[in-house]
Amino acid sequence: MSKKPKMSAILLLGAPGAGKGTLGKTLGAIPRFFHCACGDVFRSLDTRTRIGQEFVRYSSSGELVPDELTVELWRTQMRNWADTHVYKPDIDLLILDGIPRNVRQAEIMEESLIIHQVIHLSCPERSELARRMRKRALKENRYDDANDAVIEQRIRTYEEETKPILEFYGPKMVADIDATGTPVKVLYDVIERLMQLQIYKDMAGKKA
Repeated sequence: MSKKPKMSAILLLGAPGAGKGTLGKTLGAIPRFFHCACGDVFRSLDTRTRIGQEFVRYSSSGELVPDELTVELWRTQMRNWADTHVYKPDIDLLILDGIPRNVRQAEIMEESLIIHQVIHLSCPERSELARRMRKRALKENRYDDANDAVIEQRIRTYEEETKPILEFYGPKMVADIDATGTPVKVLYDVIERLMQLQIYKDMAGKKA
């Protein structure tokens, strides 16, 4: 039995507040790009299925969901989107946002993905990240997320668990983008980089 072709993907990486979600949604509105945020995967979860029930068992008891189960949930949702033609893997370039969250998940996902570029939204100033997170939390009425201790913990978790993904893929795969500019400037810099990739040129020429 032949394996399914690997999905072509771009990975968005950056600390909380760096702007991954905004950038991912904007790119996802452009034809030939498909934005997949980790939150979308979990919100689409069918709790009647075996995998859904496993997820609920861990999350309801406050336990961390194992990396293998997280990736299995992601794979299942990608198949669902492909089967319903929401996502067209033969012509769409996948934009991953919030997954993988650590090196182990990145290793497991290699079975399903070809990562063509890691876009690293760089924002070295913690104070700027914290300002953005507070602003977003208040705008979305998530007042707990505006707490300084919560913000500090989220940034620390990113640096300890997620940032090592940059080393996993290596410097040749990583494009550092200054995330401190305006959203339009950040988008411009990212699109300029993506348009240089051969995979973009190949997929841009395909018909829907």
